Amino acid sequence: MESQTVFRTSLRGLEKLHEGKVRDIYSAGADALLIVTTDRLSAFDVVLPDPIPGKGRVLNEISNFWFARTRHIVPNHLTGRSVTELVAEPAERAALEGRAVIVRRLKALPLEAVVRGYLIGSGWKDYRKTGAVCGVSLPADLPLASKLPAPIFTPATKAGAGKHDENISFAEVEKLIGAPLAARVRDTALALYQFAAAHALSRGIIIADTKFEFGLDEGGTLTLIDEAVTPDSSRFWPADTYRPGTSPPSFDKQFVRDYLEALDWNKKAPGPKLPPEIIARTSEKYREALARLTR
Repeated sequence: MESQTVFRTSLRGLEKLHEGKVRDIYSAGADALLIVTTDRLSAFDVVLPDPIPGKGRVLNEISNFWFARTRHIVPNHLTGRSVTELVAEPAERAALEGRAVIVRRLKALPLEAVVRGYLIGSGWKDYRKTGAVCGVSLPADLPLASKLPAPIFTPATKAGAGKHDENISFAEVEKLIGAPLAARVRDTALALYQFAAAHALSRGIIIADTKFEFGLDEGGTLTLIDEAVTPDSSRFWPADTYRPGTSPPSFDKQFVRDYLEALDWNKKAPGPKLPPEIIARTSEKYREALARLTR
């Protein structure tokens, strides 16, 4: 049976700590959080007014898939506890089914750990201007969407609501969190990307780039948090039609970005409403990514 669409949550008896672009976060005691992945969609750092049916469940399922398979690389924030421990009301439980997890409270690091295997998006723009991405020099005359000689770590600042993330150099990451931790983040992000990219390619999907977020526990253990290699945090391309020199079609929200780019919109809130056909096609793309990666 099709699950209900969830744009925003308000759970009785639980303190809402934060409402992000996609996730609602509640207190689950002193050492844990309840994270609900809604069907909200953000583009250009603006939350659009129309939800994408089923999107939150897809993101949650894909993240859990990767969390389970990357524990040999890095621990993650999942506790394994059931949401039913915290939510007793049947209607609220039904709304949260498949889209909520209880996680450990950790100290989040103030950066996006972006890894790129292909030259696209803001990385392509940086390369056109400077011949490098986040200070990483690349060979001359690479075409759009080129596969890079090796994946590169291209971190970004973690912007607040309504602001844009900005690419930064590795030296700036070292200043933010210290050189030893910066190296651990870089090496872990690269290992995660290479593992996920190899699996995805075996399922006919190229992961062009992706971003990870990390936190630290009280003992300083680096831990994977937030989401992992989803259509919201990555660019997924069909491998069978990939051609360097053109922007490939995608299984992610780039489809919506391309539609929005054609509008007369200043990329500031409020975002424009989406036509029903764009909503339906976006939902299909997310579901196809889930099916290809996990089944």
